[in-house]
Amino acid sequence: MELPFAESYKMKMVESIRRSTREEREEWIQTAKYNLFNLKSNQVFIDLLTDSGTGAMSDKQWAAMMEGDESYAGASSYYKMKAAIKDILGFDYFLPTHQGRAAENVLFSVMIKEGDLVPGNAHFDTTKGHIEFRKAHAIDCTINEAYDTTTEHPFKGNVDMEKLEYVLKSNPTKRIPLIIITATCNTSGGQPVSMENMRAVYEMAQKNNIPVFVDSARFAENAYFIKIREKGYQDKTIREIVTEMFQYADGMAMSSKKDAIVNMGGFLAFNNEDLFKQASVYNIMYEGYITYGGMSGRDMNALAQGLYEGTEFNYLETRIKQVEHLGEKLNAYGIPTQKPYGGHAIFVDAKRFFPNLPKEQFIAQTLAIELYLESGVRGVEIGALLADRDPETRENRYPELELLRLTIPRRVYTNDHMDYVAAGMKNVFDRRYDITKGLKIVREAMIMRHFTVELERV
Repeated sequence: MELPFAESYKMKMVESIRRSTREEREEWIQTAKYNLFNLKSNQVFIDLLTDSGTGAMSDKQWAAMMEGDESYAGASSYYKMKAAIKDILGFDYFLPTHQGRAAENVLFSVMIKEGDLVPGNAHFDTTKGHIEFRKAHAIDCTINEAYDTTTEHPFKGNVDMEKLEYVLKSNPTKRIPLIIITATCNTSGGQPVSMENMRAVYEMAQKNNIPVFVDSARFAENAYFIKIREKGYQDKTIREIVTEMFQYADGMAMSSKKDAIVNMGGFLAFNNEDLFKQASVYNIMYEGYITYGGMSGRDMNALAQGLYEGTEFNYLETRIKQVEHLGEKLNAYGIPTQKPYGGHAIFVDAKRFFPNLPKEQFIAQTLAIELYLESGVRGVEIGALLADRDPETRENRYPELELLRLTIPRRVYTNDHMDYVAAGMKNVFDRRYDITKGLKIVREAMIMRHFTVELERV
């Protein structure tokens, strides 16, 4: 018989988690003002809030931490990280930062000014927040197929070249400081960008003398999808694919808490030495000296090792097949999700789940609350709360996709946990027409409100 698929790792240490009662969860979520970010971790049974910094590091990463060099300047850990970035990603210049949004802050402090336009494929929350904080505008140029969760397009993260060309032709080049490609594209459901599309964007950008930066938090997962879905790449290794991906970029910003499988860390990388020098000034101001940038030496060592582990095919296959496992379970129960399944999460289509709820009542957040009450599983809303208000009109923005993201930490949970999540979601799905009221905002921040918003039931 054919041997079944099995994980490419074994467990060396475990952490206890506790199942709570429905009554406890009712009390806890009210105290948290119906904001899942406000819950204490011990009030959550299975935590699918994010894959950012929540993965399990390997024995080799823990061993590397013990050799961390904590020198303020010129630490050996910096040079290990520099060598890994050059070897895997190909960039000569880099700046360590404490996480991805810090890298964005440094980069945009150099490149973006008031009134600028930054086209890309559905910028995620911190990216858009940093752009709009500078009174610039994030322009979404994602292909239309991304917004139909039933369509089986292999690369829903792609930039629509006609939309991008329209932005470039309709505006002076001086107003477009960079183009951002997010790979994989979180907002559209963890969807990959094809190599063909990355090449086309880069060639168009070069003709217009505009740099391209890749939001690279999940670049390795993107490379995996290119290998299994794009013609001509089946026989290439993940690292060969990664090398080509970054040939079509002038730089990158990385939240290493995802595909480098560390609990904290990030970096910027550049081809241009002058841009690197300009960014270094802000890195020193905001993060720390240029050879540590808000990171300890031990974290830099773990990050360097994680870049190698995160670009191994066997690891990526194990990780993404677990995502598929959850997706197939939900699909068998009739629960609507973004198709095809993404790399780091399953995205439940909340509009199709709750067709009876009005968009003003934050449909995906309502679904997230119901799943938590049912099972103790914490997911996260990718919808109207995250979309925030228009910075000029202050009206709520209602995106085409209203999604509940079930984000799977790396090397943490088993497929039995995924089966539990799916069963909890099915129970909510079975009573979906009994849920006739959503949520309303009581208090919110001016920007990136979803982290601290306070809500109550309508």
